[in-house]
Amino acid sequence: MKSTFARLALSLNLIFIVCSLSFVSSAESVDSQPNVVVFLIDDLRVDLGTYGSKHVISPNIDKLAEKGVKFTQAYAQQAICGPSRVSIMTGLRPETLGLYTIDRSGRLRPNHPGVVSMPQLFKQNGYKTVSIGKVYHSVTDDQENWETHIKKLPNYYAIEGNEEAKFAYEAGDVADDFYKDGKVANDAITQLKALKDDKFLMVVGFSKPHLPFNAPKKYWDLYDREQFEVPSRKKPDNIYKLALTNWNELRMYGGTPKKGDVDDQTTKTLIHAYYATVSYMDAQLGRVMNALDELKLRDNTLVVFMSDHGYKLGEYGTWNKHSNMELDTRVPLIISRETRYKDSKQNATSHALVENIDVMPTIAQAAGLKAPKMDGKSLLPLLDNPDTPWSEAAYSLHSRGKKYMGVSVTDGIWRYTEWRDANSQELKFKELFYHKDSDIADANVVDQPKHAATVKKMQTLLYKKFPKQAPSFHEKRNLGNNSAS
Repeated sequence: MKSTFARLALSLNLIFIVCSLSFVSSAESVDSQPNVVVFLIDDLRVDLGTYGSKHVISPNIDKLAEKGVKFTQAYAQQAICGPSRVSIMTGLRPETLGLYTIDRSGRLRPNHPGVVSMPQLFKQNGYKTVSIGKVYHSVTDDQENWETHIKKLPNYYAIEGNEEAKFAYEAGDVADDFYKDGKVANDAITQLKALKDDKFLMVVGFSKPHLPFNAPKKYWDLYDREQFEVPSRKKPDNIYKLALTNWNELRMYGGTPKKGDVDDQTTKTLIHAYYATVSYMDAQLGRVMNALDELKLRDNTLVVFMSDHGYKLGEYGTWNKHSNMELDTRVPLIISRETRYKDSKQNATSHALVENIDVMPTIAQAAGLKAPKMDGKSLLPLLDNPDTPWSEAAYSLHSRGKKYMGVSVTDGIWRYTEWRDANSQELKFKELFYHKDSDIADANVVDQPKHAATVKKMQTLLYKKFPKQAPSFHEKRNLGNNSAS
């Protein structure tokens, strides 16, 4: 009997030890969860010092790249802010969601109340969730999943008459926090101080370099207008009639032509203005990064720097985004692990083909969260080993009203696009552009016999995501709850 009780006591002790170790392991796992800060930038093309642009002054972004992994072939899924941001916040492609516009029909919650979003996932797992500035295009979309929701601000003008004219640019002799990105940085720093003892997900939505190109004069003074060249207005040979737009977004602003081309001097001024706002935004990012360091948060904070899509600055005689062209779809993406992460890479570059939809699964895995079903995939393997073999293609699309849809794929060298009837999938036109040496397309070579094998290869890639027999792009999607459980 004594032997039986001894064995029972020993068994109970072993069970207690195992349970205790399990609890400690679980506690350590929770304690090791990083904070996450995502800098979500508006209309920023791959034109930064760290990406090889000698004319752009972006020291803080460049410094962040030195502390992490820079992706040279990252792509947005749609070059328009509303659908792109919904896609980023869900890890789902626009065609999966069936959302392609910036109006109510393109918002997340009115159309997919059950889909798990980035803030929802983190909030459900004990994180404080903070949205500052422009995160979703609509300030009301998904706002219930942010514990702190500081809405995007209006545009501010310092020079009399510019606000009434809705002028396209301004160089006010003002402090950084006169314009809205400075105010966003102030709010981000305030929130970091309040959250320093909590786990948090913070998305900082800087609006520049989106129009209007308003920045303090000192950032304009970093550049000389005459240093900028006027891009060629030549459109690629043999492109689809709807491939480019009439760039009505810029035409809405004062100081720009309501029809026809932008003249050379105004083109230089607008390019100057764009880069002034890039440097202004860069300085605000630097302020927030300095706060992370001063608050001793950087050792446990993963940082993502990304853009919702690219931008055209007069190339092809066009402006803004709203197309499937390489300039519109290729984006900067930098991810820097929390500095205490033992395998954190410094000043690394990955040439893997990655997509904006990969950001949510990446940060979810880094935080140890059970992620919902998503189209994107975690980039953590690339953060550990930037040369890891990766995807064979990246995909984008853009609609032309309800009638036409352009679906596009890149393998990093070639971009192949099909313009289809959005409802029947009937092929209307196809394009093949070469981009090994430049993001600017020269000619559509899809019909040249010497490129037949390339066309066949790119079609095979395209049809993996956009099959010819797919249902209408505008057919209602009923995704329900995509939670992994």
